[in-house]
Amino acid sequence: MRGAGPRRGVGKMAAAVVAEATAAAGPSSSPPPEAPEPAEEASGAPSAGFRLTAARREPAVRLQHGVSGLEPLAWSEDHRVSVSTPRSIAVLEQLSDIHAAGADLVIHRTAVPAPAATCHLRVGSKREVAECKELFASSKDPTISQTFMLDRVFNPEGKLLPSMRGFKYSSWSPLGCDANGRCLLAALTMDNRLTIHANLNRLQGSPPRADLRDFAEFQRRHSMQTPVRMEWSGICTTQQVKHNHECRDVGSVLLAVVFENGHIAIWQFQLPFLGQESITSCSTIESGIGSPSVLSWWEYEHSNRKMSGLIVGSRFGPVKILPVNLKAVKGYFTLRQPVVLWQEMDQLPVHSIRSIPLYHPYQKCSCSLVVAARGCYVFWCLLLISKAGLNVHNSHVTGLHSLPIVSMTADKQNGTVYTCSVDGKVRQLIPIFTDVALKFEHQLIRLSEVLGSVRTHGIAVSPCGAYLAVVTTEGMANGLHPIAKNYQVQFVTLKTFEEAAAQLLESSVQNLFRQVDLTDLVRWKILQDKHIPRFLQEALDKKIESFGSTYFWRFKLFLLRILYQSLQKAPSEALWRPTHEDAKVLVVHPPGGAEEHQRDEGTWRQGRKPGAGRGAAEVEDSADDSLAPSSDLGGREPMEEKLLELQAQIEAVETRLTREHMKRVLGEVYLHTWITENTSIPTRGVCDFLMADESYDDRTARVLIGHILKKMNKQTFPEHCSLCKEILPFTDRKQAVCSNGHLWHRCFLTYQSCQSLVYRRCLLRDSIARHPTPEDPDWIKRLLQGPCTFCDSPVF
Repeated sequence: MRGAGPRRGVGKMAAAVVAEATAAAGPSSSPPPEAPEPAEEASGAPSAGFRLTAARREPAVRLQHGVSGLEPLAWSEDHRVSVSTPRSIAVLEQLSDIHAAGADLVIHRTAVPAPAATCHLRVGSKREVAECKELFASSKDPTISQTFMLDRVFNPEGKLLPSMRGFKYSSWSPLGCDANGRCLLAALTMDNRLTIHANLNRLQGSPPRADLRDFAEFQRRHSMQTPVRMEWSGICTTQQVKHNHECRDVGSVLLAVVFENGHIAIWQFQLPFLGQESITSCSTIESGIGSPSVLSWWEYEHSNRKMSGLIVGSRFGPVKILPVNLKAVKGYFTLRQPVVLWQEMDQLPVHSIRSIPLYHPYQKCSCSLVVAARGCYVFWCLLLISKAGLNVHNSHVTGLHSLPIVSMTADKQNGTVYTCSVDGKVRQLIPIFTDVALKFEHQLIRLSEVLGSVRTHGIAVSPCGAYLAVVTTEGMANGLHPIAKNYQVQFVTLKTFEEAAAQLLESSVQNLFRQVDLTDLVRWKILQDKHIPRFLQEALDKKIESFGSTYFWRFKLFLLRILYQSLQKAPSEALWRPTHEDAKVLVVHPPGGAEEHQRDEGTWRQGRKPGAGRGAAEVEDSADDSLAPSSDLGGREPMEEKLLELQAQIEAVETRLTREHMKRVLGEVYLHTWITENTSIPTRGVCDFLMADESYDDRTARVLIGHILKKMNKQTFPEHCSLCKEILPFTDRKQAVCSNGHLWHRCFLTYQSCQSLVYRRCLLRDSIARHPTPEDPDWIKRLLQGPCTFCDSPVF
C-alpha cells in the first residue's frame, strides 16, 4: 500500500489525482446490486491511506487504424506493447536507451499484418459446404436463413457486410519462450485464425461424421472450431530421455484456446519455440460452460508445490476453475474437481479475468486472488489452502464506474488492479487483507487532468507497474463530439522516481532488462536534472560495499552513462537525417582545361566558409566553438573535465564487469577440461589479460588462473587469423588485430574472435557476440545464451 500524504511528481505535466477509498463488501453469494452513480470528488478529501500522482510521457504513438476486439492492449514481460487493429497488430517496444540524450520515451515500432486471405473453417468437403450454404441461404424458414446470412462465422467474406479482416485478441507468453529468450505473441483474427508470431498455419482438427444438411449440425461444427480467447501458461519443466537413457530437463509452455462450444484445446510447446515442430502434445477439455467469453490460467503455489488450472467465464455470468492434468511436469499437482467461483446466471457477462498470486499476512500462507470485470462491477475471489482444505471467499466491488468496464489490467507484483470505462476514468484498486479475507481501497484517476478530454478504449500496465499504457481518442469539446477519431497509445507514469529507484535497489530479479520501465523513469529524471540524486548514489554505494553483486555494478554503469548523455550537447539536426554538404554535379572538362579546373577548384575551396553546406544552427555552433577559448574558457573547461571524469568512471566500471565475467568464463573452462586441450576459447590470453594489471589484486582470480595454467601444461593454443593465418594476440577485450592489420570483433560472452561476417549484438548495441556452432560443446553454448554483461539485454 502506498504511503500517506501527497507526493511530488517527476514531470512538469504531473497532475494530482483525486483519491477516494471504499471498503469492499464481505463474502457474499448474491448478485451485486444496481450500480450507484460514482460520487463526484470535488468536495471530498483524499484518502488518508494513499494518494497517487500521475504524469504524462511523450511521445504519444498515433495508430493508423482504430482498435479492434476486446482488450486491444497487452504488455509483455519483455516490455513490448501489442495493440489490436483492423489491419495489423502494432507492436511498440520500450527501450531504456543509454545512447539517447532526449528525455522522451524511446519506442521501436513494428507490426504484424493481418492475413489478406479469408479463413474458412473446414467442416466438410468444399462441394458439400457450398451446397449447404446455398440451401440455408434460400431456406423459407427465417430462423434459419436470417441466422445464416447474419452469422459472420458462416460468411467470413461478408459480401455486403463489413469486412472481417483484423484482430480481436492477442496474448503474450512468459519470458524465455523463443530462441532469443523473449516472449511469443499469439494472435486471434476476426475470421477465427489462430497464429503464433508469423506462423499462419492454422491448427485444425478433423471434422466429425454427421449430416451437414442439418442446420444445427452445421452450427455445431463451426462453433467447435471458432476460437474465443487464448492464453499462455507459465513456463514448466518436463523431463526428456536421451538416446543414452539420460534424463534432461526441458522447458515447455502451454497455450489454452477456448472455443464457442465450451471445449478447450491445450497445446504444449517445447522451448525454445522453433515452429510447428515444437508442438509436443495436444489435449481437449470439456468446460461445461455455455457461451464462454474469457479464459485465464490459474497457478497457485503451496508448500513448494504448484497447482494449475484454467479459469473460464461465461457471457451469462458463471465463473469456474477447471483442473488441468499436467503429465510429466515436475512440481505440479492437479485439482480433483472443478471449483465454482460464481454460479449465478445473472446475465452479467464476464469481460476480463486476472489471477494474481499474493501472500496473506494474517494466515501466514500464500493465496490466489482472482478478479473479473462483470459489467460495471469487479468480482473478486480469494482462494487459499488451509488444514480444512481449499477456502473460497468472494464478493463484488461496486460504485466504480457508471459505464461498463471496457478494460482491466493488474500489477502482479503488488496485486493492484486497474479498470477503465469509455468515459476516460481509470480506477486503481488496492487489496488490503483482513483477518479472514480482504477488502479493496480504490481511487479515481482522471485522465482528463493528465491527457485532456479523452475517451479510453483499453489499458495495460507495465511489468513492474511503472507505466500505464492507454488507447485513447478525442473526447467531447464544448459539449460536441469530435468529427474524426484519432487513435493514440499514450503512456502515464504510476510511480515516482524515488519509488522506482527504491524498487531497483531492493529488487530480487537482479536484471536491468526485466525492469526497463523502472530504469526508464530513473533515466527520465537524470536527463531532466542533469545529475544523479545524492540519496541514490549513497544507497547504491552501500549496496556495492555490502553485497558486491554485479547487478549493482551494472546499475551504476547505467546511471553513469545516462549522466554522461545528459551533459553532452544535443545535436542540432536529427541523427538519421542525411547531410548535404556537397552537391553532386556532373562536370565535363574541356580539352586541355584540367589545370584551369584544378586552379578554380582550389580557389573555391579557399573562399568557402567554414560552415557552408550545413544548417544555420551548426554554423552558429562552430562560431561559438571558435570563440570559446577567448570568451567562455572558464565555463567550458569544467564541463570538459567533468565529461572526462565520467568517461574514466565508466571505463573503470566496464573493466570491473569484464573481469568478473572473465572469471566466470575461466571457471567454466576449469570445470569442463580434464586434460590439456584446445577449447577454442583464448584461455591463455584471458589469463594474461587479467594478470597484466598489477593493481588488480583478486586472490580468487589468481588461484583460479594458477590451476588453469597447471592444466594447460605450458600450452598456449593461440587464435589465428582466418585470412592470413597469423596469430591474434589478446590485447583488447573488444577486438583482435593480427600483425597484418586484419581486425576482428571479440565475443563478449566467450572472448573468442568473431571471424565471420555474421554476428549478434545486444538490444542496446552495447556488445557483440558470435553465433554458436555445431562443434561447440554444451557448456560453450550455455555461455553464448547469456545476456549482455553491461546492460542485461538479450543478444540477437
